[in-house]
Amino acid sequence: MMGEATGMGLGRWAQRVGCAIAMCVAFAVAGAQQSPIARLQQAFVSPPDDARPMVRWWWFGAAVTKPEILRELQQMKADGIGGAELAFVYPEVLDDPARGLNNLPFLSSEMLADVTYAQVEGRKLGLRIDVTLCSGWPYGGPAITLDEAATHVRIAEVAVPANATHVAAPKLDAGERFISGALVHLLANPEGGPVPERGRGRASSSARITWDPATAKPFAVTGSDVVLAPAGVARVAVFFVLSHTGQVVKRAAVGAEGWVLDPFSHDAVATHLKAVGEPLVKAFGATPPYAIFSDSLEAYGADWTPNLPAEFLKRRGYDLVPHLAELVGGGSPAADKVRHDYGVTLTELVNENYLTQINDWAVAHRTKFRSQTYGEPAVSFSSQNLVGLAEGEGPQWRAFSTLRWATSANHVFGHNVTSGETFTWLHSPVFRATPLDMKAEADIDFIMGENQLIFHGWPYSPPGGEVPEPGWSLYAAAVFNNHNPWHPVMPNVTQYIARVSALLRQGKPANQVAILLPTDDAWASFSPSHTTVTGALAKLVTPALMSAILSAGYNVDYIDAEAIDKMGFGKHQIVVLPPTDRIPVGTLKKLAAFTAAGGKAIAVERLPSMDAAGKASPEIVKLTESIVLVPGTEQLSQALHNFAKPDLNLTNADAAARNAIGFIRRKLPDGDIYFVVNTSNQPVTATVDFATKFDEGAQWNPETGREIISEPKPHGQKLSLAPYESAVFVFPGFEFRTGQWKLLPERQLIDLTSGWKVSFTGTGKTVDEAALTDWTADPATLHYSGEAVYSRNFTLSAEDRTKWVSLAIDGGAALPGAPDSPPEHLVLGANGLPDPRVTRTGPGMHAYFDPPIHEAALVVINGQPAGALWHPPYRLFITNLLKAGENHIEIHVYNTALNAWSALPPHDYKPLIEKYGDRFQMQDLDRVKPIPSGITGTIKLVTESP
Repeated sequence: MMGEATGMGLGRWAQRVGCAIAMCVAFAVAGAQQSPIARLQQAFVSPPDDARPMVRWWWFGAAVTKPEILRELQQMKADGIGGAELAFVYPEVLDDPARGLNNLPFLSSEMLADVTYAQVEGRKLGLRIDVTLCSGWPYGGPAITLDEAATHVRIAEVAVPANATHVAAPKLDAGERFISGALVHLLANPEGGPVPERGRGRASSSARITWDPATAKPFAVTGSDVVLAPAGVARVAVFFVLSHTGQVVKRAAVGAEGWVLDPFSHDAVATHLKAVGEPLVKAFGATPPYAIFSDSLEAYGADWTPNLPAEFLKRRGYDLVPHLAELVGGGSPAADKVRHDYGVTLTELVNENYLTQINDWAVAHRTKFRSQTYGEPAVSFSSQNLVGLAEGEGPQWRAFSTLRWATSANHVFGHNVTSGETFTWLHSPVFRATPLDMKAEADIDFIMGENQLIFHGWPYSPPGGEVPEPGWSLYAAAVFNNHNPWHPVMPNVTQYIARVSALLRQGKPANQVAILLPTDDAWASFSPSHTTVTGALAKLVTPALMSAILSAGYNVDYIDAEAIDKMGFGKHQIVVLPPTDRIPVGTLKKLAAFTAAGGKAIAVERLPSMDAAGKASPEIVKLTESIVLVPGTEQLSQALHNFAKPDLNLTNADAAARNAIGFIRRKLPDGDIYFVVNTSNQPVTATVDFATKFDEGAQWNPETGREIISEPKPHGQKLSLAPYESAVFVFPGFEFRTGQWKLLPERQLIDLTSGWKVSFTGTGKTVDEAALTDWTADPATLHYSGEAVYSRNFTLSAEDRTKWVSLAIDGGAALPGAPDSPPEHLVLGANGLPDPRVTRTGPGMHAYFDPPIHEAALVVINGQPAGALWHPPYRLFITNLLKAGENHIEIHVYNTALNAWSALPPHDYKPLIEKYGDRFQMQDLDRVKPIPSGITGTIKLVTESP
């Protein structure tokens, strides 16, 4: 049944289509006389090119040729892709000149000539071309010497027996040197000592701290033997060694191998810009890339730099070296202060020497710096304002997310476009992802504020015959090139994404709640090998906190103290403090002024009790008096409701619906936009109150760009959404609305489920199906990947021809986990289905839904294209294509590449590994097996009940 507000309309909707198109033409002529709402409608119908999604274009080896480069660029353009980011990664094949396969060394003249060709031809097609300023990731390579490679503090402990007068210093590896040492006493209970958190990238767990840092007596290490004053008890000599992480560039192309650079070092970054950045950007000639790109900071274990002691002394006013035992061992307020100051210093160094230097370089080269400014090491929320284009990734809607990290920064600092690395790990293994999977993730990204999707990704693959199908792919990613059988539907998918992206660039962000990130607490948790602000915040901004806000009907940004100093609180109505100990006094004063002016502040679990340096004072107690304290996240939703009406208040909705429905609001000068999403695999219904001042609205279909006749009201609006369905509501309504219409329940007009002829395009096989059958049930089509055309005739009476008719394919079922991968959700609900509030990273983000069409289809009625079916509800309005009497219908159905791939023998990567080393490992190859294909639901024509 169709509710009064769904993402799909029927008859009355169609009457308004012609009026809408005519009005859009009139508005185009009116030009500058358009109202903002009219301009919005025009952009929604025909989204601009810069709103179209981009792709990360992997060049493997780089074994590329100019003819194939041009063909793939032309294919991108035809698919509705707006541009490509050149990304140079590991080789997929040994050189084979006879087949035209040659791995061109990174930055060789031949490889750079192909870069030049790609950007010239891409520009001719109107495509935006970006470039990753390295091969693989993170930044580094052969130009980086060991002296400029990422460094860390190695801790070496040597037992000192009672009465010993000297101790032998540990041996040093190449490039290492001693920073200092400290003589410490053992804890009274060594087995009860803390275990430092293992930093990402460390090979094994950290050893338990069995000594007391408060007893540390520093000593200098000038030789292989250290003289000690004797003591009557056993002690430990702790040596602090300036070492190297040993990390090399991951997934490097041929000739790009080398150390990861020291991100805290100005000279190391300058070396990289000269050795790699200059030749790459020079290859673009007079038209520089739109942006240069830096992937997420993954310099794992980078926690030191050679000049850190001098920089620390200059910035913090005291010497760090005598306090290294406290830095490592922690356990006291004094140690927490050292850790905090160490964290602040590292953040400043990466800000100045990595982010600012690269951004300045980009500006000087007439391009922009697009940066995923999170991860390791040490960048803060406000670090994102140092780059031209802050980017995020990750569909963790109800947990701490680096995508929300980026969208929030752009909201706070006034940048209108947020790009996101999208579909990373989507439904592993490669080629398993479907258009429905894409929508499930894209919609989550949209409601977090992303409005420029960068698909991960598009593998360059040699033309047919040079390598077997389905061609090359990254080791762990979805594939969106035309080697994917469902690729004919891609223009429909990209049009949807472009339309929503354009919509979410209109007006201003309007999230009501800001979470004040406890960055000072994150810094105070730093220690060697544990130097990530975002990693620390992921534990402080919990899924329970995020869900309490989102399920209460609010959307949320992050903010930090530095951003408040620079920008204030913006339009946010409520500031929420997660459990926080440290906060700058200046921030508390601004928060007090915010509440005095009518804003609201809520602290969860406890009030801040210390300044940034870790000192308590009566002033802090006084400044927190205006902050409302709630004992936990369970009470947060009610506290929010006490202070501000939620943007999207759900009534008559159960807990599942509250947890599944997400939204984002954009505020226009004279209106409001709501993009509303069902993030779950179940239908949801609710009654909605929109927090808009306007009395009437309009509902727009984000897939077709047309208006749906539903006459939505701001209060008491009924909402009914199919699994993974989305809807757009605009207030006030559009001026050309022509009447009051109410959508009525559907009724069946003609059952078309049986009597189909199915022709498999790739093999020529044709079967007559009395009942719709999964392709894999027939051994002849078990391993078929490609197109099958379902065709039949049907008769429509003259009376029925006058009705409003849709093609409907029903069926499908919610799944408790993926069809062929373990569930990503740790906890299932009472109904056995995954909790939609939690979306984890890693292999398998996808739609938990077994659809009635595997996996997408294009429909043709009487020789005319009717549209695509690729997500619930599977409906197409076809009235204008029908005729009285006999009609002919074709449904062109496409599945995934897995079925055909599963019939191939395993690829032997041993020769490649022998020549180039083990640079990648294909993921989840055990899941490459045939999966259901074709139409397995029911097919009918439906109309509205009278």
